[in-house]
Amino acid sequence: MFRVIPAVDLKGGKVVRLRQGREEEITFSLDDPVGVARGWIEKGARVLHVIDLDGAFGGRLKHEEIVSEIISLGVEVQVGGGIRDFEIAERMLKFGAARVIFGTLAVERVEEVRKFAEKWRRRIMIAVDVKGGKVVVKGWKESTKLDPLEFTKLFEDLEVSFLYTNVDVEGLVSGIDRDAMSLLKNIKRPVYVAGGISSLEDIAFIKALGARGVILGSAIYTGKIKLEEALKLES
Repeated sequence: MFRVIPAVDLKGGKVVRLRQGREEEITFSLDDPVGVARGWIEKGARVLHVIDLDGAFGGRLKHEEIVSEIISLGVEVQVGGGIRDFEIAERMLKFGAARVIFGTLAVERVEEVRKFAEKWRRRIMIAVDVKGGKVVVKGWKESTKLDPLEFTKLFEDLEVSFLYTNVDVEGLVSGIDRDAMSLLKNIKRPVYVAGGISSLEDIAFIKALGARGVILGSAIYTGKIKLEEALKLES
């Protein structure tokens, strides 16, 4: 089932959008994150993508109370940003998060993440954050030498999903890099896509590649894409 998923990115207790993931480049912010999340649900969203940006930059989940409130709204919620501690991840899962997202931890502690994924089957999402053709970590601030496709192969024998984000176009609302998307065909587990999606055509293209869903951020907050129209592409 293909899903169109609104992003709810948290920073300083607000919902924000960043340009290319840069901590200091906030393009806009909204108060009342739980209200924002509820609004997307009222428009028909079945899944929400909640990222704690302060946690991503600082190394530890900061908005646990807000995240928990959003989870309690009753739709599927996938949670990421600063989940570099298995205790926090397990707490979020037990509270009701549909999936938790491991990024930095999945790079630095592969075997431990694999064991955790074996325990929590289908509820672990591995972030494949790509900038300049390489996987990046720690709030997209540090580059690694990892090829994104080679990185996915470390986990593809497990019942996990992947979140592919093209950081080079994230937050620019300028369209996806279609050439970069070609690697999606070689990922053997469910993959969700984020970064630069700015039209219904972008969504349809990603869906045609076989992705399980898309994460929409700046495009729906600026009105470039109407969520109600995007949701019609679900199936």
